[in-house]
Amino acid sequence: MRERRWRSEGPLDLELTLAPHRRGTGDPAWRKTPDGAIWRTSRTPDGPGTLRVLARHGQVDGAAWGPGAGWLLERLPAMLGADDDLSGFVPGHAVVRDAARRHEGLRIGRTFRVLEALVPAVLEQKVVSTEAWRAWRWLLGRYGEPAPGPAPEGMRVFPEPEVWRSIPSWDWHRAGAEAVRARTIVNAVWHADKLEAAEGSAEADRLLRALPGVGVWTSAEVRQRSHGDADAVSVGDYHLPSLVGWSLTGGKVDDAEMLRLLAPYRGHRHRVGRLLVLGGERPPARGPRMPVRDYRSF
Repeated sequence: MRERRWRSEGPLDLELTLAPHRRGTGDPAWRKTPDGAIWRTSRTPDGPGTLRVLARHGQVDGAAWGPGAGWLLERLPAMLGADDDLSGFVPGHAVVRDAARRHEGLRIGRTFRVLEALVPAVLEQKVVSTEAWRAWRWLLGRYGEPAPGPAPEGMRVFPEPEVWRSIPSWDWHRAGAEAVRARTIVNAVWHADKLEAAEGSAEADRLLRALPGVGVWTSAEVRQRSHGDADAVSVGDYHLPSLVGWSLTGGKVDDAEMLRLLAPYRGHRHRVGRLLVLGGERPPARGPRMPVRDYRSF
């Protein structure tokens, strides 16, 4: 086991900051224990690692196990938003000001791991979250390796690229991921080295969107997590335009109008989206919901 102690310069809500990396209840790569600690697993360049983080009164205690322990602890501050630059963020709407005040501990952190954000993002394409999270749990349970150290029971580490490439078609089907999403993931992992080496969000966006099956929404969802891009807007999201529109204007809007409303927050548009998810006004649920489809029965 290796340890590191770090103190945040400003307010830090540990769970809120790390929540985007959690893929539903029972995520094998993310857990919260009764003592308030957050556990995460990762496949680092040095190998698999398990990280345990506990924050109290601005002090963060990190412990890590496995070959990737040192790598994880070295990047712990960045993961918790130490590099998150709030300069230029001026809440111009009352709802944004209120959400920013109530959630001042929110930080946009970065994991430096592109594939670990890309695979679940692809699984979430055009399906409800519960369906995607079920597939994520199944695939990590089947192909991930046990988490190093005294991790909570059932935690698994993201598989290596060659493992993703070796998954047979029938197991993708058993997971509930149809052929299109499976092909997108398998093709992406062939480019793992190039994707992981992307130095900035703009370069990562270019590389990601050059991949078949990866568009604006998927790229943004990845870069928000891997590069801590506070401006990466999830254009094409099923819910976000309505939420932004209803919160800022009292009416539903499309993607183009959402971008117009968020334009004054350029540099922080994803941050504003997160704040509105936490404290914005949701439109009344009058339209049909996206159906839950189980591709395992197809």
